[in-house]
Amino acid sequence: MSIFRDLWWYFKMERKAYGSGIIILLFVSALILVPPYVIGVIVDEIDQGTLTSGDLTKWMILLFVVGVTVYVLRYFWRIFIFGAAFRLSRLLRNRLYKHFTNLSPQFYHKRRTGDLMAHATNDISAIELTAGDGVLTLVDSLSMGGAVVIAMAVQVSWELTLIALLPMPLMAWSTSRYGTMLHKRFHKAQEAFSTLNDKVQENISGMRVIKAFGQEEPEKVEFEKLTKDTAEKNIAVAKIDSLFDPTISLIVGISFFLSVFFGAYFVVQDRITLGQLTQFTILLGNLIWPMLAFGWLFNIVERGRASYDRVDALLGIRSEVWHKEEAIEAVPSGDIAYQIDSFLYPEKTIPALQDIRVNVRQGETLGIVGKTGAGKSTFLRLLLREFDVTHGDMKIGATSIYDYKLGSLRSAIGYVPQDHFLFSATVAENIAFGKPGATMEEVEQAARLACIHEDILRFEHGYKTVVGERGVTLSGGQKQRISIARALLMNPEILILDDSLSAVDAKTEKAILDALKAHRQNKTTLISAHRLSAIEHAEGIIVLEDGKIAERGTHDELMGKAGWYAMMYQHQQLESLVEQGGVSNNAHAKTAPLSDPTS
Repeated sequence: MSIFRDLWWYFKMERKAYGSGIIILLFVSALILVPPYVIGVIVDEIDQGTLTSGDLTKWMILLFVVGVTVYVLRYFWRIFIFGAAFRLSRLLRNRLYKHFTNLSPQFYHKRRTGDLMAHATNDISAIELTAGDGVLTLVDSLSMGGAVVIAMAVQVSWELTLIALLPMPLMAWSTSRYGTMLHKRFHKAQEAFSTLNDKVQENISGMRVIKAFGQEEPEKVEFEKLTKDTAEKNIAVAKIDSLFDPTISLIVGISFFLSVFFGAYFVVQDRITLGQLTQFTILLGNLIWPMLAFGWLFNIVERGRASYDRVDALLGIRSEVWHKEEAIEAVPSGDIAYQIDSFLYPEKTIPALQDIRVNVRQGETLGIVGKTGAGKSTFLRLLLREFDVTHGDMKIGATSIYDYKLGSLRSAIGYVPQDHFLFSATVAENIAFGKPGATMEEVEQAARLACIHEDILRFEHGYKTVVGERGVTLSGGQKQRISIARALLMNPEILILDDSLSAVDAKTEKAILDALKAHRQNKTTLISAHRLSAIEHAEGIIVLEDGKIAERGTHDELMGKAGWYAMMYQHQQLESLVEQGGVSNNAHAKTAPLSDPTS
């Protein structure tokens, strides 16, 4: 029952709704006692031969009024209690979603999407059931059960009441035992559902990869294993769940047997009347629901307890990235300074970056290049504060980025990541994601700068074309350019392009870079790239190797050093000539000595 204590904060918040619902429930419980009393009186009057048509009419009218009143009141308590329970689920889902948006990337590296979805669906539904049906069964079983027992003892016989209640301790023990078992099994069932949910989400998102590698059958087998495991754990829950009703029915049956057996004996002994015995058996019948409700209550409470624990644990996780209470609201601008001694990802022992000292003047472009895994994306993501540096600092202007509010910092930065995520919305809505109030003219201008405007016009519905989930209906280059347009529309002080031109051809790349240079005067741009032509125009270039700066300078300076940058640039230029057909058919013969170790 501790779940009710944990939800007490919400019960206080909705005290009017719950208070009104409980008062109505108590009134209904009192009215339920009227029909058995009336029937008992009528039976006694029939037995004594004193029942008149006027008395019978009076009692029938009373029963009709009671029935209509109970009908109306039951409608209202459902509105109050179940309405409050629904508002709780809405509150928890909103709170959970807001919490998800505040958590750092480190959290999402550890947790699965399907599991988080299960928390927001199945678990919250179980909590809603506890706040609705759980409160109902608790109040109804106690109020109606208490009222019936009191009526049996006061209006009929306290001795017969005690006899009828003899099996009750057995019910209390069995339901408590079942509840403990149910809690453990339901927790495992919810975890199994989370795993299954994650598998479905993952496979649907990666269906093209599964089909491309011909792995449909192995994935079906794996999915069948998960569904079997989930089914077995839910069946284990159902086995315990199925014990409640038979156990309670058996106990109620024993109570009925004892009541009829000893009640008939009391009638023969003239200790109660036949009408009182009739009233007693009807009251005992009314006690069936409170008993069943009490057993069902344990079922609901244990499910709610397990789900609330899971949701509460998730809400208790704190983001590793936050801003200070006295953080600055102003949108940052100015020179960028990296002063990083070392940075390690959580649970890693090898630094991702070491001894990074970089200064970028406002309005300049910085190119970041290096081998795969050299630390280029880490270098850029640290400026967004996706992770925090513990040994070192970064500044924009003369202020550390850790002194700005997170919202202010990120609003000053337009970020185009390697993984170009598009929403299942129209092209225009995707471009205007960072600036929802943008006009159509602004959207089209950003699209022109990103060299995607002409492509969009060729779509069936132009800017109103729905791109599909994660942009599945678009090519890689189109997704890249729409992502770039989305960042450009914000006209940010700092633009980060994290290998965001890899899927476009050289001509389109040059057009985009020229547009950026013309449009973003006095604004800073950071570009990481594998294709060096994307950054040769930059005022400064750094070459990262194993998290350290191996080379730095302008394009001309780096070409003069004849290091990794110069070698890679020449190699890429040669590849470009070959792809463009700029090399004759005997190019292989002419260039063979370049790779011939014996020459």
